[in-house]
Amino acid sequence: MIKASVIADVDFSVAPLDRRIFGTFVEHMGRCVYGGIYEPGHPTAGADGLRGDVLELTRELGPTIVRYPGGNFLSGYNWEDGVGPKDQRPVRLDLAWGSTETNQFGTNEFIDWCRIVDVEPMFAVNMGTRGPDEAREFIEYCNHPGGTALSDLRRAHGYEKPHDIKFWCLGNEMDGPWQICKKTATEYGRAAQETGKLMRMVSDGLSLAACGSSYRAMPTYAAWEYEVLEHCFEEVDYISLHQYFRNDDDDIAKFMSALDDLDGFIKSVAAIADAVAAKRRSTKRIMLSLDEWNVWYKAHGPSDLKKPGWPQAPDLLDEIYNAEDALIVGGALIVLMNNADRVKVACLAQLVNVLGAIHTDTGGPAWRQTIFHPFALASRHAHGNTLRTQSDGPMVTTLAHGDVPVLMHAVVHDPQTGRATIFALNRSADAPMELTVALRGAGEAMTLELATELHHHDLKAINDRDNPDRVTPATNDTARVSGHRITAELKPLSWNVIVVATR
Repeated sequence: MIKASVIADVDFSVAPLDRRIFGTFVEHMGRCVYGGIYEPGHPTAGADGLRGDVLELTRELGPTIVRYPGGNFLSGYNWEDGVGPKDQRPVRLDLAWGSTETNQFGTNEFIDWCRIVDVEPMFAVNMGTRGPDEAREFIEYCNHPGGTALSDLRRAHGYEKPHDIKFWCLGNEMDGPWQICKKTATEYGRAAQETGKLMRMVSDGLSLAACGSSYRAMPTYAAWEYEVLEHCFEEVDYISLHQYFRNDDDDIAKFMSALDDLDGFIKSVAAIADAVAAKRRSTKRIMLSLDEWNVWYKAHGPSDLKKPGWPQAPDLLDEIYNAEDALIVGGALIVLMNNADRVKVACLAQLVNVLGAIHTDTGGPAWRQTIFHPFALASRHAHGNTLRTQSDGPMVTTLAHGDVPVLMHAVVHDPQTGRATIFALNRSADAPMELTVALRGAGEAMTLELATELHHHDLKAINDRDNPDRVTPATNDTARVSGHRITAELKPLSWNVIVVATR
């Protein structure tokens, strides 16, 4: 048994936790839309074609904001194709994923879905084949009340009230050679500046996110962020990050250390944004939007990315997640919570089937993948302020980061309800951990409300159609509360949530 201790005080916080870090992503790719959230004729679908079982699981997952419609798909997408009478919508080739896009699901259908699930829509404008003028027209269609050609077109399509979409991404991964109409940092930065300017002229109260590097290993990383923000600093509020975790070597210790990569990535991008602000002598702080993140490495071959013959909604990136993947997702959520001062938005990519927390059979059932559980627990219980903590415990040596703590943790306190939630990941592969948390400033009278753990003896265990609950949270019976102290035993390679009520 190894031991670790944490001290937290409710009067000392990192920042209020922005609930939009519990976002997800719906892209026109593979079976995420067609056969995922939208499947007319499915036994659970209504007249609108939305799968009822996916709606129910999405509500349980608890996302707060959902990014749409892409992704790489975005850079070749004409928004006009996806509005109006369905029998008049054009069928197009999707160059990003080698598929045929029917456009039977588009902007208004997605807004309907968001309203039903009760999530905030996070839209994006095409900065590949299009640019400022398309963005100006799109936001007029979506957000202007009426009396103009495009707002009245929306009303004619059955949407009298504006959609009032506030969060917009200016393109997607524009530095990537794979991107439709890739741009240099200068080309993109200038276009983002002018696009953002026009969008703000049309609609008030917008939050705009510029594209950062597609991933940290890009050869232009850091220089890209700096140059882009040099051009569009005044018009944007966020810079985006994308991070996918891999376990190609089947090395669990190395896999776990990828969480430290994410923490370093976040801090580096924040520093770059602050350097641009410092050069301008500006007090403005660009916040971070991790609008794509997940585990992704098993479904990664050519046939997982494109199928021959331009098929409609083919199986693409149907990643099947196991128990160790769920631990990584839980650890990444801890990293996001601990960076609450800069990370204000994050989107698990994606929602269903394509790297999905939810998996479906077309025409059949839907079930929770292993990664569903840490996300749902965090979204349900993380409210309030992320607290500053002091910890002590064993360390492990990594090649990339030197010595890092075996324990990863975050403590979130909600001053409105008095609840405090401890998220803890024991990264040791063989040693259980005795955890002690001292929560100061919350009074002595604390009661235990929840103690749950996500752990499986087989790290390769998966949830599937026949065994949808093989990997699922269970009660941790070892958790105790005494005065202002919480204690619990954490199994090796387990992700844990402990909720206490304070007075």
